Amino acid sequence: MSDAVVITVAPTGTEVTRANNPNVPYTPEEIVEESLRAGSAGAGIVHVHVRNDDGTPSADAAKFEAVISGIREHSRMLTCASTGGGIGMHMEERLAGAHADPDAVGVETGSLNFGETPFITTPAQTAQVIQVARSYGKPVEVEAFDTGHVVAGAALVDSRILPVGTPFNLVFGVQGGAPPTASALDAMVAHLPEGSPWTITAIGRHQTRMLLRALLMDAPGIRVGFEDNVYVKKGVLARSNAELVEHAVHLAELVGRRPASADECREYFGLEGPGPAAGDGRAASGFGT
Repeated sequence: MSDAVVITVAPTGTEVTRANNPNVPYTPEEIVEESLRAGSAGAGIVHVHVRNDDGTPSADAAKFEAVISGIREHSRMLTCASTGGGIGMHMEERLAGAHADPDAVGVETGSLNFGETPFITTPAQTAQVIQVARSYGKPVEVEAFDTGHVVAGAALVDSRILPVGTPFNLVFGVQGGAPPTASALDAMVAHLPEGSPWTITAIGRHQTRMLLRALLMDAPGIRVGFEDNVYVKKGVLARSNAELVEHAVHLAELVGRRPASADECREYFGLEGPGPAAGDGRAASGFGT
């Protein structure tokens, strides 16, 4: 995969609203449509959050199921359900997406002050998410907002609580988390466990610069989408998640790289085999391989 880069799209998140960009999707149908358009533009993985119809964060398992099944019906894109949820959700709410048959499950490995609000994930809660994912035979992706989160995730791999090769998503630019700087990127990458692929997420105006730096470091993955940035360039709102993915593809091509195929995205999660064609139902899991 030396020239391939896994592109993840995070189409809605929980914090941005239509007041930030009128094109942010809220309903399951809108999220599916945005995800499929992003897939046509080059994204291979969808990081899944869901919303209530008024745009507030939702923990409705039926909404997660509608998004995941809708994407799977029409595409070979993989889905990774967030268990971050919205600020203030308890763990059972945050786990709703893990129960909705995603291809993978995101797991936080630490807490931080998310702006002015504490976002708490205790070691016991991390273990709970991992146990639920394991019960369904799903791989996990560690969502790391600071160096200590990477260290904690690496310890789980070292102890074999998580399998060797577990991917990490490294997040930069969240107030209270790792800053969007070269030194922070170097520090987080330096603490990754051997054999773990990684994706970079950078928030807002720092996104292009950080994605390019990561691509030059041979990052296996990059992430874009309205969850992270509502602008395609300074002062210009993105018309869709697909437009943000097109920008990511352009950045990859500038450094001689290309979007990963569906099979290469499965490899990122450690999933065995080619997987089903679109509409063929549930993907086979390689958790623990």
